[in-house]
Amino acid sequence: MLCVGLVGVEGHLIEVEADLSPGLPAVVLTGLPDTALHEARDRVRAAVVNSGQTWPNRRITVNLLPATLPKHGSAFDLAIAAALLAGAGELPAAPLEGVVVLGELGLDGAVRPIRGVLPMVAAAVRAGMTRVIVPLGNAREATVVPGVTVRAVDSLHRLVAYVRGEDRLLDPPPALPEPPVGGPDLADVAGQELGRYALEVAAAGGHHLAMLGPPGAGKTMLAERLPSVLPPLDDASALEVTALHSIAGVLPHDGRLVRRPPFQAPHHSASLAALVGGGSGLARPGALSLAHRGVLFLDEAPEFANAALQALRQPLESGRVLLARARGNTEYPARVQMVLAANPCPCANPAGDQFCECTALARRRYLGKLSGPLLDRIDIQIRIQPLSAAQLMTASAPAEGSPEVAVRVAAARSAAAARWSPGGWRVNAEVPGPQLRRPPFRLAARDTAVLRAGLDRGVLSARGFDRILRLAWSIADLDGRDRPTGTDVDEAAQLRMGEAHDRNS
Repeated sequence: MLCVGLVGVEGHLIEVEADLSPGLPAVVLTGLPDTALHEARDRVRAAVVNSGQTWPNRRITVNLLPATLPKHGSAFDLAIAAALLAGAGELPAAPLEGVVVLGELGLDGAVRPIRGVLPMVAAAVRAGMTRVIVPLGNAREATVVPGVTVRAVDSLHRLVAYVRGEDRLLDPPPALPEPPVGGPDLADVAGQELGRYALEVAAAGGHHLAMLGPPGAGKTMLAERLPSVLPPLDDASALEVTALHSIAGVLPHDGRLVRRPPFQAPHHSASLAALVGGGSGLARPGALSLAHRGVLFLDEAPEFANAALQALRQPLESGRVLLARARGNTEYPARVQMVLAANPCPCANPAGDQFCECTALARRRYLGKLSGPLLDRIDIQIRIQPLSAAQLMTASAPAEGSPEVAVRVAAARSAAAARWSPGGWRVNAEVPGPQLRRPPFRLAARDTAVLRAGLDRGVLSARGFDRILRLAWSIADLDGRDRPTGTDVDEAAQLRMGEAHDRNS
C-alpha cells in the first residue's frame, strides 16, 4: 500500500508493507514511527474488529519504507489497515495497486480528516501517482491539486467493500464559489497621508515597514489594511500558502485555495515557537510561516520577547525558517512582509510626547528592544503623528479606498516582475543587492551621491544602501517610470531613515 509522509512541507511517498508470521500475537511497527504512529496499532485493531473484519491472531510486522525517513502523525492508519488485511488474505491487493491511501481511523472504523492532505496529494502527483483515496472531510481540499483523481471514504467498511467489489467510493463534494472580497478598507483611515503612501510603496515592492507613533494615531488600522491592497496570490503561491495552512490545521473546512495574502498578527505574549515555529518532535509552522506570501504584523513590537524578535532576523533575509530538532530538521517557507508598530515610550501617552512621563533612559531601553540588526532589515521606517481635529472631522474629500490603491500596486508589481523575471524574482524587495549595483540596473553616481556619503560616514550600512535602492525602484514603478531618478532615491532614503515628509507638501 502507498501513503505519503510529510517532513515540513515536503511530502515523500511511503510504502506500507505488512508481514504476518506464526508466533505470539503482536503488532510491531518499524520505519521510525513517532508516538502517534505507534498508537496506530491499537486504533487499527479496534477499527478492523468494529468494521466486521477478523483480526489475524498472528505476529504482525508493519514496515514503512523508506525506513530512514521519520514518520509522524495518524495519516498512515488507513493504509496500514488495508496492508494488514491484504497480508492476511482478507482483501485482494490488486484494486489498490498504485493508489495512495490517506486517512486516520477512529475506534469505530470511521475515517477521520487529517492535516496536510494538500501537500501530501501534491507529493503523490510529483511521484507519478494519479489516484488517491482520502477522508471525506479532506476530499474538497485534495481536488485542488491538478492531475489527480480523488475518491473519498468515510469508513474502513466502505474501503473494504470497494476492494471486494461490493460498493463504490465517494465522489468529492463540488467546489464552492469564491467568497466575495471583503475586509478592512483603506478608505476608513482618516488623514495619515504619509502612512498611506508608505503602505502603498511597501505593497508595491514587498517591503518591510515599521511605524512609530502614539496610541490611536492609526498604526494598527494601516497595518490591517495592507493585505487589501496586495494582489491575489497566483496558483503557485496559493498552493504553497494553502499547504502550510493545511499542515498547521487552520485551513477552513471549505477546502478552497487561499487566494488572498494571509495576515498574521500574533499577540505580544506569543512564544518563540508560536512565532517562528516549533514543538516536540518535528516542528510545526509558526505565525511567520503562516504569513508566507502575506503580512506578519507585530503590534506593540517592543513588548515581544527579545529572543522571539531576534529569531526573525535570519528568516527575513532568506525567506525560509529552518527548525532543528532531535528527530530531524524541518524547513518552512517564510517570505513575508513584516510590519512593526511601536509606541515611542512605555507610558505611551496619547496626548503626545510633550506629556510623556518616562525618563530618557526608560525611552531608550524601551525602543532599544528593537535592535539595530533587526531594524536594519526594515526597509521603511516612519513616524506616525497624532491626528488633529481638522484631519479627523473635516476632510475635504473621502479618502482613497483599497481598490484604487490596489490597481496601482498591481501595475507596479507587474512592471517589477517583468523586469526581474530572468532572475526569478517577483518583487523589488527580493532582488539581491549586487544585481542593483551592476549594469544595466546601476544608477548614475549623481543619483546615489547622498547614499554613498551616508555609507562613508557610517550612518548607513551596506544592507541599508541596497534596501534604499530597492525602495527607489518601487517608487519609480508606482509612478510608471522605467528606472529611478535622483528624486526617487532621495524619497526612498527619507522613507528608510525615518525622516520622511508628506509627499504632497
